[in-house]
Amino acid sequence: MFLQIIPPADASAGALISDKAVTGFIHPESVAFDPEEKVLYVSQFGSVLKPTLKDGKGKISKVSLNGKIMTDNIFPAYTLNKPKGIWIEKGKLWVTDIDLVWVFDLKTLKGRSIDLPGAVFANDPVVIAGKLFISDSSGNKIYMVQPADFAETKSQAEVSIFADNLFFGPNGLCPGREGTLFAVGFNMNGSDQGLYSFNKNGKPKTHIKDLGLLDGLVPLKDGCFLITDWKSKTLLKYSRISGIKKLAGGFEGPADFCIIYEGDKVLVAVPDLVKSEIRLIRITKKEAGL
Repeated sequence: MFLQIIPPADASAGALISDKAVTGFIHPESVAFDPEEKVLYVSQFGSVLKPTLKDGKGKISKVSLNGKIMTDNIFPAYTLNKPKGIWIEKGKLWVTDIDLVWVFDLKTLKGRSIDLPGAVFANDPVVIAGKLFISDSSGNKIYMVQPADFAETKSQAEVSIFADNLFFGPNGLCPGREGTLFAVGFNMNGSDQGLYSFNKNGKPKTHIKDLGLLDGLVPLKDGCFLITDWKSKTLLKYSRISGIKKLAGGFEGPADFCIIYEGDKVLVAVPDLVKSEIRLIRITKKEAGL
């Protein structure tokens, strides 16, 4: 592990408290926070940066809040290829892997996978009201799995298409108020994408368009969002009132991140897929909408 202080390049004045890069990872794609153990889980591609290659080199690592790897491969009994987005809830961990999704029990470390028929680039999972939603960035669709915790079912879970033929490539997903599903877009051809929400029938609504190549998405308590953007290589904050603000820059591949509330500040753990590092960024309580 190596710590490096990163200057606040292109950052909003007064927003940052600290910014450190932690190395020792191999193409990390997603970081998620487990509130029960107060640790991070990081998905890693391994040595080859080819997101759809089934090479069996992927892994999930258990990491402390200061970036120290506690367990390099937390699920050694299972073969992962290019694990991407992670969602943690009630002692369970969901992670996508190209054309399927896993659910793991964080106490027993037992897991179960389910295929996503027709998936091209299964990317980010999120659980809302007992349903699991999964973005397919190249397939321009969002899957729905019921029940979300399919490891507990004796029969096969139901896999369906929640939204299809979308005009954007859905990447990061997150829950909004009253069970709304939000998504940001990442178009493989490089065209700018935006922030969207869906009604219960899977119909999208555009909140802001032409923002960039967007990856991670996390809601804040005041209704704003934090977003990572590969085009501007930044961590952004979006507000319906004040628009876009850059909080941190200098990334090469800012991917799927998480936030941890720490009293009067918030820790934002952002994986840089290209640089093979995790950025530990602390922002003010005000910027976090508290």
